[in-house]
Amino acid sequence: MSPLVKTYVEEEFTPEEADILRRYFTNLDQPVFALVNLPEVVKGALFARYSRSPLSLRRLFLKEFVGDLDITGDETIDATVGLRRAEELYDRVFFQYGDDSVAQLGGVHLACEQASNLLTKVLEWGRLMSYLEQSTRYIAYDERLGGRYRYFRDPELLAGPLGARYVGDMDRMFDGYSSLIAPMAEFYREIIPQQPGDADFVYRTAIQAKALDSVRGILPASALSNVGIYGSGQGYEALLLRMRASALPEARDYADLMLTELRKVIPSFLKRVDLEDRGVVTSNYMADNREAMADLAEHLFPPEVEPSPCPEVELVDFDPDAEVKVVASMLYSQLDLPETQIEQRVRSMSVDDRLAVMRAYTGDRRNRRHRPGRALERPSYRFDILSDYGAFRDMQRHRMLTVEWQKLTPKHGYTMPEAVESAGLADTFEAQMERSADLYALLEGPYPEQASYAVSLAYKIRYMMHFNAREAMHMLELRTTPQGHPAYRTVSQQMHSLIGDRAGHKAIAAMMTFVNHDPEPELGRLEAERKAAERA
Repeated sequence: MSPLVKTYVEEEFTPEEADILRRYFTNLDQPVFALVNLPEVVKGALFARYSRSPLSLRRLFLKEFVGDLDITGDETIDATVGLRRAEELYDRVFFQYGDDSVAQLGGVHLACEQASNLLTKVLEWGRLMSYLEQSTRYIAYDERLGGRYRYFRDPELLAGPLGARYVGDMDRMFDGYSSLIAPMAEFYREIIPQQPGDADFVYRTAIQAKALDSVRGILPASALSNVGIYGSGQGYEALLLRMRASALPEARDYADLMLTELRKVIPSFLKRVDLEDRGVVTSNYMADNREAMADLAEHLFPPEVEPSPCPEVELVDFDPDAEVKVVASMLYSQLDLPETQIEQRVRSMSVDDRLAVMRAYTGDRRNRRHRPGRALERPSYRFDILSDYGAFRDMQRHRMLTVEWQKLTPKHGYTMPEAVESAGLADTFEAQMERSADLYALLEGPYPEQASYAVSLAYKIRYMMHFNAREAMHMLELRTTPQGHPAYRTVSQQMHSLIGDRAGHKAIAAMMTFVNHDPEPELGRLEAERKAAERA
């Protein structure tokens, strides 16, 4: 058994609860488990509720879902029925003949609980999988799990001479976070009083979200989260191979937990993961490449090289001819001519004719979910971004793009919400930032990978995002809605402005009609909560 299992808090269930749960979950005592014998719609709804609940998935199932299920007659359900014959078929089709597409046809809902914020970014790397992560906006992270604060305790670190210092500083950071929630909620209640038409629940939810948004930056990257994943066998295989090659011990150990549970549901799809001449050699290849690149980068760019001044959101690459090419792409499917000929004709068109094509292709968009077709995938943009880690967590979840990030450290400074200073709580916030930086400095030498656990989410991280115009439309319209967190709203607003102004693609930027450039509203979440209450 992985040594990582010992670091997790085991849930306790009554015999009656356990009797129900073991029919639908692959284990009752570990942080990773798969869902079985449930309708797809139930699994989807359960994961959706999961992201806004402080409860574990099994406890949430018992509290809110099991009462709606007809479980009579389920006592003999066996998730392995037909498994032997399926494996035999799979071995013939896939393992012997290498038809990887077969592994795309079997999927699993997997719960990954008590994962650090460093590990969640590893889990959410794959493009062709679906994720829901526990929200820092709806859940107060000062709730204890097994009598202790919810942060990852790395076994190697805790066994060493800095273990006591790590636990002490983490506890104090969580104490600081917890101490600010109530005064920040009171601050928002004073400056944004409840209106006569606002239901108590709607108002309280919006105030709580605003308070948690303002103090989440104190949380360290060691803070634990729950992630729900749905993916195919092929997606899980790729994820596990990457995790087994990771420099982060938590990721490697967690991969063992995941493989154990996934093999209870789709064993054949993961047969290659730990075979020496298949998965192991692939993971070793990834690890060797990572180490070689780290050594070469350190040789070519010694640590004393300082970053040069640059904007926090910078457009570093784009195609000056993108608007001509995108018009040609819009027309391509309507004609029977070679693309080069279409593009030549577009270049000779008047500006008005090109705009007419773009307007017709865009159509009458009634909301941000009305998105034009794939011609918008022709132009692409590459951004270099420096934002706080909290904003990065949200931006990184977009998968139809390329994203790479650098190591999380305190070297780029941090951001403190203006509201915290206005509430007179800046000293408490700053004290926790100093504690975070000091702990990182102690850990960096002996524990270079685990040191990032000490870094608070308010500290900045540098990352690159490369995406096409169609993904830009989706992402920037979504991330600038009034209820969005101010940190990623600002990043997204700057991206949109740079597409229009720096790249000069004003017509493409204009197609993104639902990008919101309004200043941060006083209580942006309130309107969203009102609408949710109406729907309910």
